[in-house]
Amino acid sequence: MQSEQPWHTAFPAPKTTQPGSLSRDEVLEKLRAGGAGRDFIVVDVRRNDYEGGTVRGAINLPAQSLYPTIPTLYKLFKSAGVEYIIWFCGSSQGRGTRAAGWFNDHIQEQGDANMKSVILTGGIKGWANAGEEYVEFMDGYVPEYWTQFK
Repeated sequence: MQSEQPWHTAFPAPKTTQPGSLSRDEVLEKLRAGGAGRDFIVVDVRRNDYEGGTVRGAINLPAQSLYPTIPTLYKLFKSAGVEYIIWFCGSSQGRGTRAAGWFNDHIQEQGDANMKSVILTGGIKGWANAGEEYVEFMDGYVPEYWTQFK
């Protein structure tokens, strides 16, 4: 019996293995200044573990189906004037980093020096457990879900 390969082996490894990042404080400041959709977008790449809530205004684009859609997403984000794409998963150490890397690779291939593809440091687990000021900026927050990560 063959062992199942990780989902991401179906796609090329990102060239960008250490994408830029924004801290929780930096993302919270952006949200307070006007919310996602102005010059930035927040992307939650969780799929099976998409539970307990998400950062306010985040869109859910599961990492497992993201790679083929990157060119289209880039065009949409570019035409909307998005400067920062902020990716996260549970911890932003796996899927979030991979997604940010893939997207950054595409940005570089386009010769775009203005758009940035970054991760949210600490992911949603860090965000949900960072205190009330962060929880206030969550959609669908379920307090009981996050107690397992404290």
